[in-house]
Amino acid sequence: LGPGEGRAAVLLQPFVHQVGGHASMLTYDEHTICKPLVSQELSFYESLPLAMRQFTPQYKGIVSVHLKKDSLGNLTLIASPESCGRLDSAGDDPAVTLWHKRRWTGSGGSEHGLVKWSHSQVTKSFKDSCPGKKLLRTDLQYHTDSLLEDANGNQTERKSYNPWGLHCHRQHLNRMSSKHNENKLQQFLLLENVVSKYSYPCILDLKMGTRQHGDDASEEKKARHIKKCEQSTSASLGVRICGMQVYQADTGHFLCKDKYYGRKLSPEGFRQTLRQFLCNGNQMRTDLLEPIILRLKALLSVIRKQSSYRFYSSSLLIIYDGQEHKESVDHHLPFPKTHGTNPSRVDVRMIDFAHTTFKGSKSNPNPTLHDGPDQGYIFGLENLIKILQNLSEGK
Repeated sequence: LGPGEGRAAVLLQPFVHQVGGHASMLTYDEHTICKPLVSQELSFYESLPLAMRQFTPQYKGIVSVHLKKDSLGNLTLIASPESCGRLDSAGDDPAVTLWHKRRWTGSGGSEHGLVKWSHSQVTKSFKDSCPGKKLLRTDLQYHTDSLLEDANGNQTERKSYNPWGLHCHRQHLNRMSSKHNENKLQQFLLLENVVSKYSYPCILDLKMGTRQHGDDASEEKKARHIKKCEQSTSASLGVRICGMQVYQADTGHFLCKDKYYGRKLSPEGFRQTLRQFLCNGNQMRTDLLEPIILRLKALLSVIRKQSSYRFYSSSLLIIYDGQEHKESVDHHLPFPKTHGTNPSRVDVRMIDFAHTTFKGSKSNPNPTLHDGPDQGYIFGLENLIKILQNLSEGK
């Protein structure tokens, strides 16, 4: 037996709660997700300022992944456990099969093969892989306003997942299969799954700052990002909506919005969508406003102290559980208090640091040095806090 052979392989799934971004996120285990490694992001996690740790996912190491193709043309990604760096719980980390085997079929002259998703198969393997876990309730329907279709115009998977993550996943598989190379190792970052403790994670993904392009962007990319900012609330508010899922208690469905919806919003539309994010179909969750505002203020004071950091194109997640825990209210169960709020009721986390630059970055030894804190990010946070404060005052 070679290293890592003969151990039970773990099947990794598309991460069903991905609401934004374009890198495909995968579920590694219940508390860990992985994403393709970008050296600038790794450099950020490796030199993370202590004060920022409570506002970012925990970095758990790196795993190497290679593509495998069987005689039927099914593709699988296998992660080599012996290459697993710094994974805290990696006692005897098994070899990891990163993707379900999928049949590739040529589709009417398109340059890429197309994934045929067998819906019941995906749902079944999800259920098998985590019996009794509320995390991946595949029986819940996700609703979305902008339908994502595959090349054949099918919308079959609309029934079970937030369609955005599936869309990223399909694109990623298409890219990988077109560059198909069995021996090429690809590295993935292992990060804390920050929504794993929620039964029905309600997630708002906000693109922060008035500028989105990195220092290394080409002129063409720079122009494209500047235009997106000017035509959205990024310019006026320093924040725009990149994705959202909200559990609707009255229907048992998630309401989903994607980045294209977020780009079209006016400042007033942005306010209304924030209000919608806090509505569970029956009522407005006003109880969440204070804890969210407190956490955003705490983050603001941390960002103000980070000199030279520029968080271009990074996102801020606001998370809460769509299932209210009434029993905790009824029985006055003690909760650990931090800043007067129950820490697990809401969470605020920064993610996506592929274009983050700072003095002393290992991946970028000669970065464009920026002075002082990230004013665009601060502008966005201040406006976000202001809008939430107005909501809490009933404006």
